Order: sequence, then C-alpha cells, then structure tokens
Amino acid sequence: MEEALKNAGAPRENKMGTMPIPKLLFSMSVPIIISMLVQALYNIVDSVFVAAYDNVAGTAALTFAFPIQNLMIAVAVGLAVGMNALLSRSLGQKNYERANKIAGQGYFLTLCGYLLFLIVGLFLVEPFVSLQCTDMTEAKTNPNIHLYGVQYISIVCVASIGVFLQVTGERLLQATGKTMLSMVVQGAGAIVNLILDPILIFGIGDVIPSMGVAGAAIATVAGQFVSAALSIFLNLKYNRELTLRLRSILPDARLLREILAIAIPSVLMQAIGSVMTFCMNMVLGRFPQNGVAAVNVFGIYFKLQSFVFMPVFGLNNGMVPIIAYNYGAQKRDRVMKTIRLSTVCAVAYMLLGLAVFQLFPAQLLSIFKANQAMLDIGCVALRIISLSFLFAGFCIATSSVCQALGKSIYSLFTSVGRQLVVLIPTALLLSLSGQINAVWWAFPIAEIISVSLSLFFMLRVLKKVLPKE
Repeated sequence: MEEALKNAGAPRENKMGTMPIPKLLFSMSVPIIISMLVQALYNIVDSVFVAAYDNVAGTAALTFAFPIQNLMIAVAVGLAVGMNALLSRSLGQKNYERANKIAGQGYFLTLCGYLLFLIVGLFLVEPFVSLQCTDMTEAKTNPNIHLYGVQYISIVCVASIGVFLQVTGERLLQATGKTMLSMVVQGAGAIVNLILDPILIFGIGDVIPSMGVAGAAIATVAGQFVSAALSIFLNLKYNRELTLRLRSILPDARLLREILAIAIPSVLMQAIGSVMTFCMNMVLGRFPQNGVAAVNVFGIYFKLQSFVFMPVFGLNNGMVPIIAYNYGAQKRDRVMKTIRLSTVCAVAYMLLGLAVFQLFPAQLLSIFKANQAMLDIGCVALRIISLSFLFAGFCIATSSVCQALGKSIYSLFTSVGRQLVVLIPTALLLSLSGQINAVWWAFPIAEIISVSLSLFFMLRVLKKVLPKE
C-alpha cells in the first residue's frame, strides 16, 4: 500500500525509457533538426542581406565575427550540455529534486557565461579585428572591413545575454522530451531576425534609417531576446517535470563541479572551432592578392556547411538525453540501439551533403553575390573541403556518445587532434606552396585522423561504462 501511494505521487515514466528507439529518436530529433535548419537559414539570410549591402567588406566583417560568435555558442551550448547530461541522468533515476537544482545551477552558469562576453564586447573587439586584418592588402585600402567587423562583434557580444538564456531554456525543454517546444523557441527568434534584417540593414525611407552591418547585428540579438523570453515562459508553464525556483540559482559548489566536469570539455571542444577559424583566417590572409576573397569564401563555406552539419547536430542533441536517461536507468540495450541508429543516420545525411557540394558549388556561392575572384577560389574550395563530410558524420555521432556517457574529455581529445594538432599546421604548411587551393586539403586530411581517434575512444568508453553482461 505504501509503495502504491509512493508511485501514485511520482510522475509517470518518461517516454525516453519506454518508447521504441526509432520512434523516440526521430520524435526527439526532428523538431530539433527543423529548428536548427531554421537557425542555419536565418544565419545564411543574415549573410545574404549583408552581402547585398556590401559584398566584400560586409562578408569579411561577418567572417571575422564568426570565431567570436562560435565561441559564444560554444560556451552557451557546452554549459547546457553539462547541465543536460546531469539532468537527464537524474530524471532517469527519478531524482526530481536534484534535477530541479541542476536546472537552477544551469541558469547560474548562463549568467557567468554572459559576463565573460560582456567584457569581450566592451574591451577586446577592436584588437581582435585588427589582428585578422594585419596581412590583408585590401583591408588596408578598404576601412569598412575593419569598421563593420568592430560594429557587428561589439553588438552581439554586449547583448549576448539573449543567446545564453535561449540555449539554456531550449536544453531544459529537450532534456524532458519537449523538443517541439524547443523548436518553437528557436523558430520564433529566427522569424524575428528574418523580418528585422532587411528593415534595419537597408532602412525604410525616412522612417527607419539604414544601419548597414550594425543593423544585422541588432536584428540578430533581437531574435535571441525573443527566443530567450519564450523559453523561460514555456519552461515555467509546460515543463511539469521541472520546477524552476529562484533559490535554485544560488550557487551550489558540489553541483557546479559535477556540471562543469562535463561542460568544460564540451565548451573546450566546441571552442576549438573558434580557434581554428581564427587561425584559418590568419593563414588565408597571408595571401596578399586574394586573401580577402579567400577569407570570404571560407566564411561562406561555414554558412553553407551549417545546412549539412546542423541536422546531424540536431540528431545528436536528440540522442544525448536518450542515452543519458537510459544509462541512468541501466538500460544498456536501449543505449546501444540509440547509438547504432544515430550513427547510421548521421553518416547517410553527410553523404547527401557531400553530393550537393560536389555538384553545385557555383550555385551555392552565387547566393552570397560572390564576385569572380570568390567564384574562382570558392568552387575548388567547396569541392575539396566537402570531402571531409565522408568521415564527419561518424565522428560527430561518436563524440556525442562520449558526452552523453559523461566522458566528454575523449571528445575534447578528438577535436583537439583534428582541428589544432592536424588541421592548422597542415594548412600552414600547404600555404607555403603559394597556392591558395592547396590549403583546403587540410580539412579532409584532418578528418581522416579524427575517424581513428573517434572509433578508439568510443569503444573504450563503451567497454568501461557499458560492459556487456
């Protein structure tokens, strides 16, 4: 009788522990994939409008901004990953009070992350942009490249509280299986950004002045603020498995250590992408005659590849809480089924992306008003870099498995090996040939190394954490 009363008062079994894996994975992932594709779309539209405003200086400014924006997302998502993995495990163990505290600590870390980028936005933007312009001949003759870069980065950093709150709120919804609401959160911000972009960039007669690249930044942060407010509202109203309280935000040293043990490797792993893009901008800028064109092509590539990588990341964002929940519930068979299905889907989608990049590079570049210099460099670049897609799907899936099972450090080792130990030194060596097209081969070379590391670490984690019975 006592047990029956206890069960009656507890929330019912979460669908992550009972629903068939294929149905569960796709029901969790598809809304996230859609929302991330919307995110990728509005990032691309942002760049398209800026390119229409000034296709050389505007595109270069957004490319210079990419490392900082990517770092911002890395910190926000990495902290949320640490919170989410611990939260999903607690839900799998039916420890709801601990889950509530973890959610509060997630918001505390969110505020800490914002303060970091507020400092960057106030004091470090100008030297950051100047450093990337050092060797570019065209940047010295076109002052708008530097000006636009400083304007855009300053605005997105100072107002970055929106993106931090948005990401945390989305991950709380995902952790409890409410991925449709997560899609609504991100979609709302994307719509706001899409509406405001042309209005603020080009203006409307005498009513709204043209703000140029600064207008694009304002539109971006406005969308993030809308998403942030909506995420808080939806969690408070519809997320019944979590009870958000202000007192839970007060720092708890023990829980913060547990979250950061998972989050820091995840932050570092994603932040490596920022270091890589910054270093690649520097390598490409060493070509004085076509450095700006090469940097712009590199920036366009990252906008385009988001349509390939975002769905795979969305799939894995749906996979992580499923694995973490079932690991906490000690359901090994469900964990392994999720890993196998996710990996197959990730590889298949990346192959589709490879085909598009190989067949239509000129058409893709033309979306961004690419001039002839950018087309000459870009068609070759897209075809070479996209060869890395052959291996990337498997690497992303295995890294997410390590994160979900609390071994993010292995994902960090793989990412460091691929992007810093191999890719950047290889790109630098290839640049010594004096041929800009040789530099792009660093990407597939680095991804080949990553496959070996990813497989080794995943097998090691599974053997240690989920041994066969």
